[in-house]
Amino acid sequence: MARRTGAMYHCNVRTLLALTLLGAAALAALPAHAAPPAAQGAAHSVQGAEALHRLADRLRRLAEDGLEPRDYAIPPESLAQLDPAAFAAALRASAAAALADLLHGRVRDLPGRADIRRDTAALPLGPWTAELGTAAEPAAVIDRAALLPQGTSALKRALAAARARALAGGFPPVPPMPGNDALEPGTADPVRVPALRARLAATDPVAAALRPADPAVYDEDLVAAVRRFQAAEALEADGRAGRLTFAALNRPAEATIRQLRVALDMRRAAANAGSERRIEVNIPHQRLQVVEAGRVQLDMAVIVGKPARATPMLRVRLTSVMFNPPWGVPERNAREDLLPKFRSNPRAMMEKGFRVYGFAEGQRVEIDPTTIDWRSVNPERFPYVIRQDAGEANALGRIKFVIPNTEDIFMHDTPDRGLFRRAERAFSSGCIRLEKPMELLDITLQGAAGWDRARVDRVLESRQTSAATVPRPIPVRLHYTTVTVEGAEVRIRQDIYGHDEAYARALDAPRLPRVAELRVR
Repeated sequence: MARRTGAMYHCNVRTLLALTLLGAAALAALPAHAAPPAAQGAAHSVQGAEALHRLADRLRRLAEDGLEPRDYAIPPESLAQLDPAAFAAALRASAAAALADLLHGRVRDLPGRADIRRDTAALPLGPWTAELGTAAEPAAVIDRAALLPQGTSALKRALAAARARALAGGFPPVPPMPGNDALEPGTADPVRVPALRARLAATDPVAAALRPADPAVYDEDLVAAVRRFQAAEALEADGRAGRLTFAALNRPAEATIRQLRVALDMRRAAANAGSERRIEVNIPHQRLQVVEAGRVQLDMAVIVGKPARATPMLRVRLTSVMFNPPWGVPERNAREDLLPKFRSNPRAMMEKGFRVYGFAEGQRVEIDPTTIDWRSVNPERFPYVIRQDAGEANALGRIKFVIPNTEDIFMHDTPDRGLFRRAERAFSSGCIRLEKPMELLDITLQGAAGWDRARVDRVLESRQTSAATVPRPIPVRLHYTTVTVEGAEVRIRQDIYGHDEAYARALDAPRLPRVAELRVR
C-alpha cells in the first residue's frame, strides 16, 4: 500500500509538471480573432515569447520576496534564442517550483518550532499551477502568490530598504561603552557622540538636520533623537544609551535582511487562528495578548526565558488556575540560582518561605537550612529538594495559570512588579511572568460558576492553596515572531534565541533536486 501511494504521488507530480509544460506550448497557440491565421500565429508567438521573458525577469527578482533565485534553476536568456521550446519548458518548471514555495513556504517545518503551523490544504497548488500554465501573463500569477500573506507589501518595502542600506555599506558603527556603562545626557565624548550622530542621521531626518554647537557633546537634541530611536525599538526611552541601545544601533543590516526574509516565509500558508478566544505570547516582543474574533481584549508585558533557559515554543491550552501556589523549585534553579543565596544567608532564605528537604532511609525529611554547610555542597550533584511556601515572597506570586505540557512551563504572577518597567525582559527560567495576572484571571474564569472577583479576593487573602478549573480551556500559543507589521509600519526585535538565524539557514539550505521536488498537496 505504501509503495502504491508513493507511486501515485510521483505520478501526480509528473502529471502536474507535464500539464505545466503543455501550458507553455498552449500559450503560443491561443486564438486571435482579429487577424488572418498566419498573422494570428505570428502575433501570438511574439506575445507568448514576450510573456515568457517577463516571467523569467520576475523569477530573477525572487530576492525581493525573500527567496534566492539561484534555487529555482531559471534558464538563461541565451537559451531562448538557441532552443525556444527548451527555454519555455525549463522556465515553466522553475516557475512551478517558485510558486509552490511562495504559496506554502520554502521552510515547511523546523525542529522545536511548534508555533509554526501551515495549512497547505486551504491553499491547494493545483488551481494555481493550472493558472500558471494557461495565463497570458504568468508573471502576474507569481506576483499575486507573492502578495497573498497579510503584511507582505510592508515587509517587501522594508527588505528592499535593508538591502539598499547593506549595499551602501551598512550603518555607521557606534563604539559601545565599556562594561555595562551608559552614555549619559550632557556627556562629552569625542569618539562616541559623533558616531552616534552619524548613525542616527542615517535613519532619522530630524537628527540628520541637526547642527550642534559642539558635535562631541551629548546635547538635548541628540538625546531626543536617541529617545525616538529607543521608542521605535521598544526600548526604555530614557535617552541613556546603554548596552541594549548600543546593540540595536549596531545591528548589522545583513541581520535585518535575514529577519525580514524569515518573516516573509513564516507568513506563507500560515494556519488561520480562527475566531476562538486565544492567548498569544510573542517571546521576542515579550508581550501577551488575548485575542477573540480578531480583536485584542488584553495586552500586557511579560517576562520570558533568558537565552540560557529559553522559553520553548508551545501550542497548549490553559486548563486551570492555582491560587496561592507553592513553588517546587526545579533542580537547575536550585543549584544555579538558589545555592549561592543559601551560601550567603540561609536564614534570609528561610524567611522568604524556602524549605529544604533531604532523604533519610528512603524518606524525605525537612532539614533546617542553617545546619547545612552550603559551601561544601557540590552544585553538580545537588542533594536537596527545595520548596517555597505560598506567600507574598513566593516567586510565582499569588496566581499560577496551568498550561499542561512536557516542558513544565506555566504562566504566573510575580512579586517583582518593577521588572516590567524594563525594556528587556528575557530573564526568567523559561516560564512566563505576567504584568496583569488579575486581568487575565477575569477573562479566564468568565463563565465559571460561583467565581467572581470577591471570591477570588477571599481565596487569595486566605493564603491557602486552592484551584479552579477553567470552564472553556483557552488555546495558548507561545511563538517566536521577531518581525511584526502594524499598519504600514514594520517592527523588528532582537533575535534573542537565534531562532531567526536557524530559520534563515534552513531557508538557504540546498534542496536537491530543486525543481523536481515540487509537492502535490
